Amino acid sequence: MTDKFVLKAFIAVLLMAAVTYVPRVLPLAVFRREIKSKYIKTFLKYIPYSVLGALTFPDIIYSTGNFKTAVCGTAAALFLAYREKSLVVVALGAIVVVFLAGL
Repeated sequence: MTDKFVLKAFIAVLLMAAVTYVPRVLPLAVFRREIKSKYIKTFLKYIPYSVLGALTFPDIIYSTGNFKTAVCGTAAALFLAYREKSLVVVALGAIVVVFLAGL
């Protein structure tokens, strides 16, 4: 390996470390006291769910290779989740509906 490659790899590792470290430390530096606002607490409570939904929803639509079966499975999963069924029941229900819609 050349010295130039090692230097570029080292710089890349440092940049990746900075990019992941800053968002973790910044809230600690900015919010030193407990957050009292109910609005901000509620907003922060739902961020993980919204990010997870934004990351997985496009893959759900294209996962089966058929738009109609994907929509049927998504509707079944949303219905079961709305009825407060367990994660296993929701996943298995969506799989069964996709299978049946594909027949």
